[in-house]
Amino acid sequence: MPTRQSSSSGKPKSPRIQVVLPEELCARLAALAESESRTISNMAKVLIQQGVERLERHQRPVQPAEAPYLNGPAATADRFRRELEQQEQGGTRRLRGAPRRLRLPPSVS
Repeated sequence: MPTRQSSSSGKPKSPRIQVVLPEELCARLAALAESESRTISNMAKVLIQQGVERLERHQRPVQPAEAPYLNGPAATADRFRRELEQQEQGGTRRLRGAPRRLRLPPSVS
């Protein structure tokens, strides 16, 4: 359960949570944060937001059998394939290929 503190003005602060990370993951998070000129806490917030939004968009919880495949190129390919399949089922069509130039007849002056 997140804890909520009050500021010196009495206004409630945002809820806070505590997370325990393996050292390797913490180092990767710190490197990402530094590359984007963010604090580690803010980088974690951004990544959590993105993950929650992505899961809500797909409205499909991660199955335990898929957990080992969440990282790496195979996972990226699987996610890409699933997203393409969902687009096909959704009935949305996108234009294919590069736009073509229109050739207009010479103007008569």
